[in-house]
Amino acid sequence: MTELILLTSSFLIVALAAKKIGQWFSAIGLPYITGYLLAGAVAGPFILGLLPKTAAADLRWIDEISLGVIAFVAGSELYIKEIRSRVGSISRILGMVLLIALPLGSVALFLLTNLIPFTAEMPVTQRLAVALLGGTILLALSPPSTIAVIKEVKAKGNFTRTLLGVTVSMDVVIIVLFAVAVAVSSAIMTGVGFSPTFLLLLVVDLGLAIVAGIITGYILQFVLSAPVHNLIKAGLILGLGYLIFAGSHLLTDYTKGMLIQVHAEPLLVALIGGFYITNFTSSRRPFEEILHDISSPVYVAFFTLTGVGLKLDILLATLPVALALFFIRFIGINLGAFAGSKLAGEPAKFTKFAGLALITQAGIALGLAREVAVEFPALGDAFSTMVISVVVLNEIFGPMFLKEALKRVGEANLPEAHSADAMRDVLILGIEDQSLELARSLQKSGWQVVMADTDRDHVARYQETDLAVHYVSTINAETMATLITNTTDAVVTLLEDDTENLKALELAYKRGVTRQVVRPNDLSQSDRLSEFGALVVDPTSAMVYLLEQTVRAPQSAAILLHQDSGRELVQVTVSNPDISGQLVRDVRLPSGVLFLDVTRNGDVILPNGYTRLKEGDEVTLIGREPALSGAVMKLGF
Repeated sequence: MTELILLTSSFLIVALAAKKIGQWFSAIGLPYITGYLLAGAVAGPFILGLLPKTAAADLRWIDEISLGVIAFVAGSELYIKEIRSRVGSISRILGMVLLIALPLGSVALFLLTNLIPFTAEMPVTQRLAVALLGGTILLALSPPSTIAVIKEVKAKGNFTRTLLGVTVSMDVVIIVLFAVAVAVSSAIMTGVGFSPTFLLLLVVDLGLAIVAGIITGYILQFVLSAPVHNLIKAGLILGLGYLIFAGSHLLTDYTKGMLIQVHAEPLLVALIGGFYITNFTSSRRPFEEILHDISSPVYVAFFTLTGVGLKLDILLATLPVALALFFIRFIGINLGAFAGSKLAGEPAKFTKFAGLALITQAGIALGLAREVAVEFPALGDAFSTMVISVVVLNEIFGPMFLKEALKRVGEANLPEAHSADAMRDVLILGIEDQSLELARSLQKSGWQVVMADTDRDHVARYQETDLAVHYVSTINAETMATLITNTTDAVVTLLEDDTENLKALELAYKRGVTRQVVRPNDLSQSDRLSEFGALVVDPTSAMVYLLEQTVRAPQSAAILLHQDSGRELVQVTVSNPDISGQLVRDVRLPSGVLFLDVTRNGDVILPNGYTRLKEGDEVTLIGREPALSGAVMKLGF
């Protein structure tokens, strides 16, 4: 026990260093997991020797806790309500990728086993097992990496939703296929063969995994609903992840020597538990929050320990094979995605670049490789090392391919190519000190600002500012044609002539601009100015109301005055068709973001969990960055 405590303490120090190295890698554009793997490899027995050769085996419990969490996350990512509109395309692409890439990769790997040092001398049966297991594992994708790239480029659209659905669904399917592959490989390697006993074993294994997964879901629901601190809940979830693996090993040992030796795949059990919580309970949101909190340290520990277990001599020897497998996998996925997209009737651009977007790979593949090392000691860490070398290549190049695919199909809303959905545009009419401060404040919040005035002196006075300033001789359809466009989201008019203000509001109304703000010069004109739906702001009364609000509810006033520590209010137009029709309680917003109200057809609705959102709704959110930006991307713009 003393040795285990010392080893664990040493590993934790290495893991802390690995976290920092991962941050450095991320800063230079490389995947953070590559940094974790490198740190573990350097600390391992092949370089510095800070951790012994037996470290990976002695710390297997860390692996099992981590794999439990990774499987929980994979299950929680498959949220049926978010992909329902693209199920047809997702299923066709997924099916064709499996049909083409799985046999292609398995056959190629079997042929390459003659060139791999640790498999060259194996009998044909073991080489078949390597090909089957390796071909299955190498089809796993990476939802976290895919989501990270989508957020980075602010991608939206059918292509984005479909590839995310395929990515998440693929990991679920691969874990199920892995459970089958383990049973088949075990039969091949032990000489049991494909008898009725084998088929019974396969059915029992999968059936037990499903039942155990549902029971795990019930246990998770009980833990999440318990009136205890989230820290305790997190600890219980980590412990449950470990118990799933421990229970699977106990079951296998207990049934050894019986008619059939049962092995309920623990990754599948945990995945079903996470899937159950997300889709069939009201505990989805707290579950996601806890997983978000614990996933970062878990990933650091898992990938670092994986790096410690790397056989660097085998890694170097199998690098040419890894490159070959990387290209074969790339070809197989692209052919499958192309065929699936064609069958689904997707547009030409979608079909052309679908495969390019499905190359990323990370956690699940590494987890399955580690499972093979435990289930099949004859293959051991050598097999894991070979798979890891391919995964690292996919993790490095996959995000770059994905980003390029999103650009090519036109769904990447990058800063240099804004669209109506990518950035809020505002026209401010009337150039003065207050309007300039408003413009700069909106710019800081990510708005694109255009300013104009009918007074040439005002324009000339502020011509040298860093803002886009225009002179218009008068307010009419011709002069405003290039200023109020179909991408304009808001018009603020502060002109000195209320007649001109009214004309601007009418033009904005006709162009479909729903956010209109006007500061009247004559309060008697307020009714006329508001007839197009404009919000009339009288500076005197506005100051009184703000002071009153500061007295009655100081914190709300602090948010409006930007004096709150990070919280902001934002209004979002629901334009994501997958959100339309969902209940508020079913919408997965980032942690810390809340709905305040919903405006529909001019009517304000105070939402509850059973309020059903519709496309075109204007919803007000409160939260902190960057979670607020993530919520805006999910809902619309």
